[in-house]
This record gives sequence, structure tokens and C-alpha cells, in this order.
Amino acid sequence: MNDFVGTGTMVRLALRRDRIVIPVWILVFVMSAAGSAKASIDLYTDPKALAEAARTSNASPALVSLYGRIFDETSLGEVSLFKFTAFGALLVGLLAAFLVVRHTRTEEESGRLELLSAGVLGRYAAVTAALIVSSGTVILLGLLTALALIGSDLPASGSFAFGLMWAAAGLSFAGVGAVAAQVTESARAANGISAVVLGVAYVLRAIGDSSSNGSSEWVSWLSPIGWSQQVRAYAGDRFAVLLIPLVFLAVLVVAAIALIRRRDVGAGLVRPRPGPARASATLRSPLALAWRLHRGSLYGWGFAFLLLGLLVGNIASNVDGFVSSDSAREMVQKLGGVEGITDAFLATEMGIIGLLASAFGIQAALRLRSEETALRAEPLLATDVTRARWLASHVLVALLGTGALILVAGLGSGISSGASLGNMGHQVPRMLAAAAVQLPAIWIVTGLVVILFGLAPKLVTGGWVLYGAFLLVGQFGAVFNLPQSVIDLSPYGHTPRLPGGDFSLLPVVWLTAIAAALTLAGFAGFRRRDIG
Repeated sequence: MNDFVGTGTMVRLALRRDRIVIPVWILVFVMSAAGSAKASIDLYTDPKALAEAARTSNASPALVSLYGRIFDETSLGEVSLFKFTAFGALLVGLLAAFLVVRHTRTEEESGRLELLSAGVLGRYAAVTAALIVSSGTVILLGLLTALALIGSDLPASGSFAFGLMWAAAGLSFAGVGAVAAQVTESARAANGISAVVLGVAYVLRAIGDSSSNGSSEWVSWLSPIGWSQQVRAYAGDRFAVLLIPLVFLAVLVVAAIALIRRRDVGAGLVRPRPGPARASATLRSPLALAWRLHRGSLYGWGFAFLLLGLLVGNIASNVDGFVSSDSAREMVQKLGGVEGITDAFLATEMGIIGLLASAFGIQAALRLRSEETALRAEPLLATDVTRARWLASHVLVALLGTGALILVAGLGSGISSGASLGNMGHQVPRMLAAAAVQLPAIWIVTGLVVILFGLAPKLVTGGWVLYGAFLLVGQFGAVFNLPQSVIDLSPYGHTPRLPGGDFSLLPVVWLTAIAAALTLAGFAGFRRRDIG
């Protein structure tokens, strides 16, 4: 039998399963890039202010490490999108890798691929289909992004270079996901490996970009994210660099196929370590088990949020250099919702960090469904563990985990901004408060996943769709002149703008009450439905 037979069927199956998720995330990326371009074009009407902002960015090691270097300080397109160059490539790579793992290792772990393999399905059909779906997604994403940027009055050549740069990053990490899916028996571990590779690639890019004398610039060329950045969209448009990710993808695809031949269906090259015959005293409750399942990812997220907070706080001391004109200052203050430039920047960035923390809440709540479909929940519920206790254990980790993440980021930004501004004792509590007020909106998103799990478990991944919709409406609704009634649908839009803004207790109470109501409704629904 042909090893690739059935690939078309697997592609159609994958597209059907992700017929909502993929379009929503393509829309999120496209609108994010277009919204950033439109806002920056309105912000930098003076070429001198544009060049000054670019020089300020390149002079800040923290900004260069986080977002990358601006190669042409007079290019409106590059300055408009420099925050989305390396960081956007990271997120596109994450999407591509997770799509491949979802349609390969996740299918094996659930046993569905083995059932399909009993029919007419070639050995390489699943991984080939996953790569086709993931690659097609990021290529379409890149092309639509390019068209959106052209529609925002940016040059066509640079716009296509930017879109294809994103696509190239996605192709590179689709290959990484394909190899990671062969290494381990767990989809979570495969996603973790992909995320670690992405993190290493981002750090290598940061090391190369932040080299003061150019001696370490070559390190950036060791990173797929560095390759994407070296395309230099709107600053030379070096399309030839795009060949490197294509070669990298080809090598990884060959490696993944070779690894498939060396393992059985459902097995990984690295077998999991068997645990002890009896659980320890610290693992004899549903909450202890939930903590054990989530702690690895929470530690990784926590470290990333601490670094992000430290970087954001460090950047805050240099934010004045970005907005030298009165009109630019007025716009930044409007976006931040407060008067001071530094506080407006910190309020805006803390809102973005709150959005990122919501992703952990969704991921943790979705673990409920994966435990159920993998038939690991039913044996637990056959004991004296009640449904409410089991559900509460994972929900509690999701809620407290998001709280820990946002507070860690607030602490880091308070320490670094306080150190650079010379008022740490004043800045740390302000940033902790700015972090804490993000929690009710974050918990609403987690509550939406819980209610979907309780009432309509097959639609639980719709939590990501709602999250993407809130992100678009909340972050870019004003940029695209959406009606206020639509913008108000996002819970993030009702969060008090701290530090610097006026604090009102009423929206915090209402958001918390809505989050509690959604969560309790999820509990009630779960008690009344069948398992599975």
C-alpha cells in the first residue's frame, strides 16, 4: 500500500474539525497587523518624529531584545510593524506547530488514528495532511496580511515581504511540530517541546540583535525567527532569505518521516517513565492531581511572564522618546486611557499581558475535556470523587494560575520600572494593582470555557474563538471605528486603566460576578450530562 494513501481524506477531516478555529486565528493575525499599521500611520505624521522613535527603539537594549532591531529608521512600514516582526513570527510559529501536533500526536494519543489506520490509510498520511493544513494556513495568513497592509497604504513590496516572512516562520515551526510529534507519546509534551524550541529561537534572535558592537549578530542567523527578521520587510525586502526556511522545512519533514518508520502507532521514540505503584500522600486528592498535571506548564508560563514584566518595566523609562509630537502624545494617552505617557504605556502593556494570561486559563480549562475524552476522568469519578470536586480542582488551578501569572508580570514590571525611574517603593504596589484589576476579565474568559465544557463539551474549543473575537474587538475596535456597543462586548474593555487612571469598583464587581455565574453554570451543566 502507498504510504501516502488517504492523505486527501485526512486533510478534509482536519479542515472540517478546524473550520472555525483556523479562520478566526487568521483573522486575528491579519487584523492585528493592519490595525497596528493604521494606528502608526496616524501616529507618525512627522518624518522627524518617526526617525526619533526608531532611534529610541534601537537605543534601548530591552526593546531590541523584545521586538528586534529597526533596520531602516526612516521607513514608516518597518516602524509601524516592528513590534509584530519577531514577536508575530513567534506567534505564527506557535500556531503552525500546534496545528501539526493537534492532527498527529493528539490523534494518536486519543486512539483515533489507530482506528483510521485499520482502513486504507498510509503510514505517512497523517503527518503529511497535518503539514499541508498547517502550511496552507500560514501561507494564506501571510498573503491576506500582505493584502491588508497594502490596503493600509503601505508599499506593496514590503507588505508581501512582511506577509511571507510570517508564513516562512510558520513553515519552519510546522516542521518542528512534525518532529516533536514523533519524539513523545503525549501531545502536551510535543507541544512543550515545540514551545521550548520556539523560546530558544527567540532568545538566539534577541542575543544577535542586542549585540552592541556587532560581534554576535551571527547568532541571530541560527534562529528561524532571525531568518524571518532578516527578510527586512520595508527595509530592503530581501526575498532570497525566504529560501532558508524552505530548506529547513524540507530537512525536518524528511527527519519526521524517517522517525515514523522507527516507531509503532501510538508510541514515541522516548517512552514515558513509569511512575510508582502507589501514589504519594501529596497526590491523593483531585486538587493535588490537577496541580501535578498543570504545574509544568504553569512554571514555564510564570518564567515567561516574569521576563515579560521585567522587559515592559524597563522599556517604560524610554517611552517618551517614541512620542515627541503633541498629537502623538495625545493618541498614546487616549489608547492607554490615562494622562501620563509612561502610565499610559504601562496601562496598555498590562492590558496586553492580561490578554496573554487568559490563554493559560483557556488551556488549563480545556484540560478538562482532554482528560474526559482520553477516558482518564471516568475511572476517577467511579471512586468517591464527585463531579464537583474533580471539576473544581482544574477550575481552581486555572483561576489561581492566571492570577499568579498576571501578578508575577506586575511584580516584574514594578521592580524594573521602579528601578529605572528611581521610585521602586511607589511603583511596585501600583503595578501590582494594575495587574490585579485584569483578573475579572481574565476569569470571564476562563468561565466561558467552563460553561461550554459543562453544557456543550463538543464546542469547548470555541473558547479560543471567543478569545480571538475579544482580542480583535478590544484591541482594534477603536482603530477600525467599530460601534461602541460592539467594543463593549469585550470584557477587557471594562477593566480600569491602571496605573494612572481612575479606579472604579463597580466594573470590577460586575465582571467578577459574571465570571462566577458562568463558572457555576458550567458546574450545573456538568452535573446533569453524561461523561464522554
